[in-house]
Amino acid sequence: MSKYQAYSEYKDSGEEWLGMVPKNWDVIQIKHLSTVRRGASPRPIDDTKYFDDSGEYAWTRIADVTASDVYLTKAPQRLSALGSSLSVKLEPGSLFLSIAGSVGKPCITRIKACIHDGFVYFPELKIPSKFLFYVFAGEQAYKGLGKFGTQLNLNTDTVGGIKIGCTENRQLQQIVNFLDHETAKIDTLIEKQQQLIKLLKEKRQAVISHAVTKGLNPDAPIKDSGVEWLGEVPEHWVVAQLKFNTLEMQTGPFGSQLHAEDYVVDGIPLINPAHMIDGKIIPDQRVTVDNETHERLKRHKLSQGEIIFARRGELGRCAIVTKNEEDWLCGTGSLKAKLNARLIPKYSYLLITSDGVISELSLESKGSTMDNLNTETLGRVRLPVPPVTEQNAILKYVATVSGKYKSLISNAEAAIGLMKERRTALISAAVTGKIDVRGFQIESSNTSMEATA
Repeated sequence: MSKYQAYSEYKDSGEEWLGMVPKNWDVIQIKHLSTVRRGASPRPIDDTKYFDDSGEYAWTRIADVTASDVYLTKAPQRLSALGSSLSVKLEPGSLFLSIAGSVGKPCITRIKACIHDGFVYFPELKIPSKFLFYVFAGEQAYKGLGKFGTQLNLNTDTVGGIKIGCTENRQLQQIVNFLDHETAKIDTLIEKQQQLIKLLKEKRQAVISHAVTKGLNPDAPIKDSGVEWLGEVPEHWVVAQLKFNTLEMQTGPFGSQLHAEDYVVDGIPLINPAHMIDGKIIPDQRVTVDNETHERLKRHKLSQGEIIFARRGELGRCAIVTKNEEDWLCGTGSLKAKLNARLIPKYSYLLITSDGVISELSLESKGSTMDNLNTETLGRVRLPVPPVTEQNAILKYVATVSGKYKSLISNAEAAIGLMKERRTALISAAVTGKIDVRGFQIESSNTSMEATA
């Protein structure tokens, strides 16, 4: 923050999170700036009689606020007149704060909204609401509040007892103007980095998909694969249904084979779709069985080199079984396949997670409300099968390319992390008076800004 000047004189606020504040600032509890009230919910909260698409007020959930950085601009449901009468209604421009879930997350609504009892709001705020928003957005207000830092839920007394630094509203609004302008610049840079990451991931996937479906030799003779999504492939490649390149396909246990009471903690893991993350198997020690159940379900044991698939939901989601996961069990929501020697597991994984195969799986899948994969559907999927030597060469190339893209993506992610840290630090410095922005003004060119004493 060396770019910005400090106030000429400071005093001890007596609050750990505030530290030293400008001499002419007051240190005031939030409850003396506004009453702090809690939202309210109709009960039971999910009863359909409380919802009506024609309702005037939107129903706000913790998830809606978590997804919003500053403003609530839409909500998925609207409350009926009955539901609205049992809820707290906020008008556009109102500040509210999450006290459950994403504890301490502030938000300002731009729509007419109803909030439940997981939020508190400030109906009579004597200072600019956006200033108090930034107090919470800076995150430092939570320090020194034992309850705030250690328990999941807050209450109106805890929030009302938070002490903040205050000065006249004109100067507080100047701080808000400064932070609006400066954080917008940082947010723009963050968005550009996020777009870059998205493009890098798309480019990496495109390069990988081209390699595994077209090979590495652009001059190789080609032929029509007979598969719409695949197009032309090298002439010497075989195009075959997956079932002709597997030794076995097996769905996980279902029905009476496995009951809820069979689950134990810290036993032998069952692998369901939620445990397949980026091609790796991440077990949940709460989704396990004991040795007796494991032996009873031994036909569902996993072996090194097998591929385990999600049977429902996100088709194409799969993972390679390594030695570490041997003898774990294929879960109810999964399907496993043992490949023959013509297909290398890592190469198969790259093919199966490509957009083309996922599209074909979706078309072939069964289920009226969601995609549902079975051994027959999976077995019908047509894949290009190069010679094993070429598969190895392609995997080596993909590893090199992926490494380069991974490095670029990591750099962009690190840059985002630094910018977010700077954003938080800037907000904290401004709302606690560590920097003096009284002379801030947006230059006419609207391209730069300086903060002076």
